[in-house]
Amino acid sequence: MPLQRSNTADKFIVDRRKRHRNSDVARAVRKTRDRLSQQVGNPDFDRELLKLHAGAMTSGAVVIPLLVLAIAAAGRLAGVGNEIGLWALFTLTCYTMVVFMARRIERTEASELNALQTRREFLVGHFLCGVGWAWFVWLGCGACEADQFQVVKAVVLLLAMAGTALMASSLSGALLATFAVPVALYAYAATRSWMPVEAIMAGLLVLSLPFFAYIASHLNRFSLLLLSFRSEKDALIAEVETAKSMSDEARRRAEDANLAKSRFLASMSHELRTPLNAILGFSEVMANEVLGPMSNPTYRDYAHDVHDSGQHLLDLINEILDLSRIEAGRYQLNEEPVMLLNIVEDCCHMMELKARNKDIRVVQDFEQTLPRLFADERALRQIALNLLSNAIKFTATGGEIRVRVGWTAGGGQYISIKDNGPGIPEDEIPVVLSAFGQGSIAIKSAEQGTGLGLPIVQGLLAMHGGEFELHSKLREGTEAIAIFPLSRVMEELPALPTAAVAARRR
Repeated sequence: MPLQRSNTADKFIVDRRKRHRNSDVARAVRKTRDRLSQQVGNPDFDRELLKLHAGAMTSGAVVIPLLVLAIAAAGRLAGVGNEIGLWALFTLTCYTMVVFMARRIERTEASELNALQTRREFLVGHFLCGVGWAWFVWLGCGACEADQFQVVKAVVLLLAMAGTALMASSLSGALLATFAVPVALYAYAATRSWMPVEAIMAGLLVLSLPFFAYIASHLNRFSLLLLSFRSEKDALIAEVETAKSMSDEARRRAEDANLAKSRFLASMSHELRTPLNAILGFSEVMANEVLGPMSNPTYRDYAHDVHDSGQHLLDLINEILDLSRIEAGRYQLNEEPVMLLNIVEDCCHMMELKARNKDIRVVQDFEQTLPRLFADERALRQIALNLLSNAIKFTATGGEIRVRVGWTAGGGQYISIKDNGPGIPEDEIPVVLSAFGQGSIAIKSAEQGTGLGLPIVQGLLAMHGGEFELHSKLREGTEAIAIFPLSRVMEELPALPTAAVAARRR
């Protein structure tokens, strides 16, 4: 059967310094859910795309106006005339309207936006900007050479289209609304003049417009992908924060339950032990007939029964308190150099009478050259007594128990107690290793225990840095092994030289 281990002795340390974390997490969860209700409610992310477009227009508010001012200044130097100044004023006014609209959208909450109306307003603003660019295409320059001026117009339109495709990619249709009319007007002008240069530039513009529109659509899809990822991330964050809130609430309840348990155990230790001492003392006096003989022997038997029951109850209380102290980390170890071999041998002698009453043979197989352990002697005795008591309890009459003490493969020491009793079913081993856990055989047995012996053994071994292993097979017996690590083994010191040896050395 594979090795079975239990980690029930390991406990989480509760941090009591974060008492008000629950309310903070609850507020964070509500805030995140409100944000998600604004984002995930619309599958097309219309509001978010409008917010992104408004941010792009605000951050790039000076790019196109600077281009317009540079064109106006160059046109004045080239002798275009005052008309180019009016064009620049009109175009700047249109872009200023779009920027102010973008800033207003940025300051508005996403949940308060009317996506359809805002989109129309933006498209109208871009169309007005396109009217300004169409005016630029229609401008003439009597002092300039015709082919050079048309080439300059085409280059300017290409630059403006490239900048708009990058800034307005979050708003689908913004590029076409802005430059469809200027490009069509430029192509119309080129067909009227039939100049080769104008025809080439017109063809370039006509081909560039769908190309930049394609780039803008790809950027738009990329923005949608980022928004979907952000939505999934926010949803995951909300779930994690909710789980944290539930975990903190469960931890708070566990702290309250632990505090209540500690108070109950403290009360039980005082309130139950006090009357139990009186019960044990008086029942022992009556059973031993200290104050005089009893006329009725049945009363003496009853006194023995009362004393045995009170002693059983006191042992149960002590076991519960020991387990509670171990789990709470308040069990104090009185560590000192001890001989594990001697302790186990004493425990075997203590349990010998109980084993003889059931005609059980206890075989001792000890290694005689074991060094001392640095451990708590009381804890070692309790470990050995608990394991021996379980083995005797569940071994049938005429059975055999083999007790071994020796070295482990890693240099530590171990206690092994193996019986040939009924064994434990494989699926019940985790049950018997838990607090108050009892297997089906223990429940059917006439000698039922409390189910605290093995958990106490595990806790004491964990405090010593050791391990507890349980091997069992049904109808073949059980072997319990308590392992102490190498760090607990003390090295033997060399013997002090005698006076004769010291004299020879001199």
